[in-house]
Amino acid sequence: MNKYDAYKPSGIEWIGEIPSHWEVRRFGHLFSFSRGLGITKQDLKDEGIPCVNYGEIHSKYGVFVNPEIHPLRYVEESYLEIADKSLLNRGDFVFADTSEDLEGSGNFTVLDSDLPTFAGYHTVIARHENRCNYKYLAYCFDSLEFRNQIRSAVSGIKVFSITQAILKSTKVQLPTYTEQIKIAEYLDRKTAEIDRLIADKERLLELYEEEKATLINQAVTKGLDPNAKMKDSGIEWLGKIPEYWEVKKLKYVSFLRSGNNIVSEQIKDSGDFPVFGGNGLRGYFSEFTHDGNYVLIGRQGAYCGNVKYAKGRFWASEHAVVVAPLIKYEMVYLGELLKTMNLNQYSVSAAQPGLAVETIKNLQIPFPPLEEQQSIVRHIETECARVDAKVARTEKLISLLEEYRTALISEVVTGKVKVID
Repeated sequence: MNKYDAYKPSGIEWIGEIPSHWEVRRFGHLFSFSRGLGITKQDLKDEGIPCVNYGEIHSKYGVFVNPEIHPLRYVEESYLEIADKSLLNRGDFVFADTSEDLEGSGNFTVLDSDLPTFAGYHTVIARHENRCNYKYLAYCFDSLEFRNQIRSAVSGIKVFSITQAILKSTKVQLPTYTEQIKIAEYLDRKTAEIDRLIADKERLLELYEEEKATLINQAVTKGLDPNAKMKDSGIEWLGKIPEYWEVKKLKYVSFLRSGNNIVSEQIKDSGDFPVFGGNGLRGYFSEFTHDGNYVLIGRQGAYCGNVKYAKGRFWASEHAVVVAPLIKYEMVYLGELLKTMNLNQYSVSAAQPGLAVETIKNLQIPFPPLEEQQSIVRHIETECARVDAKVARTEKLISLLEEYRTALISEVVTGKVKVID
């Protein structure tokens, strides 16, 4: 790529030199500030005026937000009369005023719409002067060089605060207004190309997960022999199974029992024995309740019906149902079978959903001979490893594309490369 004819020191540690005709301005000289609405999550509605909130800045829509495209929550229209300073214009920047990690410090979004939209809780609004192109500024603020200015200024341990004073003290490199527009147009084009490639790869990951689910489902419910004679299982969701397979109630195969109570204060980040809850590992404790290989089922809440594995000595908490063998079987076969059965459908609706364990005990399951269970598990492990290798390669490509996107933005907005005629 081309470079500019001449460069000068920027005075910004993380940038170094910039094109000689660019200027450097303090953020506070370019922007006026206001605060988002002083509301809580409970004030958000399903209709009214769109509202951009702290959580959406950190996790959902990226640099540009458009309420005509993105499914934002709403606030009542009455805020139009009493909170006009929190109402956004196209091109206004909305920064999250706190972050749970250093990496998220400086996260923002910019309104890319003329639809009336509010900034919500825990946000700082920055409105730029007319001589700046908001799309150029958005790419500039998304660069690592700008983020480093904020990260070096914030303080905190579990929560990092991003104040107006910190934002005002940062420096912004500015090409001419015409250059800003052309740079933004170039980056719009190039990042859209990269984003399409990333989206294609992410769709591949979804297909790989579907491939794994299909091959596991086929193996644990139909076996490995496509020519096997089949019989009706008598189970509606299962259909036909190999004619020599048995059908058993789960309670005749395993003993299901909830784990033991343990309070959060007893669970540590390190220790002698792992503690497993409804969604796997929670931490460590000095004692254990089980010793062996077991299937665990999430018993309560959001993880109700989740299936995990535990091996060796461990503590099973009250949020997990331990599946202990009554007869000899292959643990992974049973675990993968239970995963295909969507056990969450047997939860009892309440403020905190809970698994109906008695219902689970009486579910009928296909039960092939032990040797065939072992063959099925070997097949699943081999085939899943093959798919996982494709997943790893695809995830690496996504990571490289994301790194390229970040590097491209930085190179262009700092003037290291020239992308305009």
